[in-house]
Amino acid sequence: MSRPFASSTDLADKPQTLEVLADGVYALTAEGDPNVGAIEGEDFLVCFEALATPVAAKEWLARLREHTDKPVRCLVLSHYHAVRVLGASAFDADVIVGHERMRELVAERGKQDWDSELGRMPRLFKQPESIPGLTWPTATFSDRFTIHLGGGHGRLELHYCGRGHTEGDIVAWLPEQRILFAGDLVESQAALYTGDAFHRDWRSGTLDRVAAFAADTLVGGRGAVVHGSAGVRDAVSSTRHFLDVVVETVQQVQAADGTLKEAFTKAHAALVDRYGGWPIFEHCLPFDVARAWEELAGVERPTIWTAERDREIWDQLQD
Repeated sequence: MSRPFASSTDLADKPQTLEVLADGVYALTAEGDPNVGAIEGEDFLVCFEALATPVAAKEWLARLREHTDKPVRCLVLSHYHAVRVLGASAFDADVIVGHERMRELVAERGKQDWDSELGRMPRLFKQPESIPGLTWPTATFSDRFTIHLGGGHGRLELHYCGRGHTEGDIVAWLPEQRILFAGDLVESQAALYTGDAFHRDWRSGTLDRVAAFAADTLVGGRGAVVHGSAGVRDAVSSTRHFLDVVVETVQQVQAADGTLKEAFTKAHAALVDRYGGWPIFEHCLPFDVARAWEELAGVERPTIWTAERDREIWDQLQD
């Protein structure tokens, strides 16, 4: 029997955990759902990621308000995917910061991504009718963007580390606290989604630059907060290993003139023992393999995922 489509039947709420990572630094995780964070400045907040709808974002803000009542001055978005950005209006932020490629990707494929992710992950879209429209960054940068927090809070650095999960992923780095908000460039005990990825860049130079921060604490895109430098290195290593296996298995099948379905079967067999119990593994892998297949076949930029294409690929690769 074919598996239910993506995460369409995953409808149970996940317990949320709010952690205080340092003085004025917060992270909210939820057993494999998208992670969010916040950093206090002298008289303002910087929030990291926006969740999928304003209603979901307001629930996060209500938790945050148990710790601070400072207004949100800046909302930082790691990349353009709908579950990360469509709740932005709830923050009433003065500025929304993203990479310059994020703006271009929203224009090129933002609406299709919205429709795609709503179909794949309906539980995350609490009251989707509350979404006022696409989320656009109001400030963009190419390599580095610094936010001075004031009042002895230090600074928050936003960095572009190279193409990876998408063309425009950024990370948020607190150098004094050695805390890294890595977005979906690193996952901790949660499967990678690589359907819009640049696997070869990601697994090499991009992850090298992420690792070079030598963080003591890491908040990945999904999964638990990672504490300790050894744990951070393990999370980066696991992310790299997942990417390596996807690339190498797809290369082997292509070299043997095999099919996309054969590549998916081979990748699944190579990954399932180590990663099969991680959240959304079965959901992600068909899309991961489909993108790796076209990338290794010479398609430089990811084909746009639509709700229709999602179903077509899913049905093609399921038993």
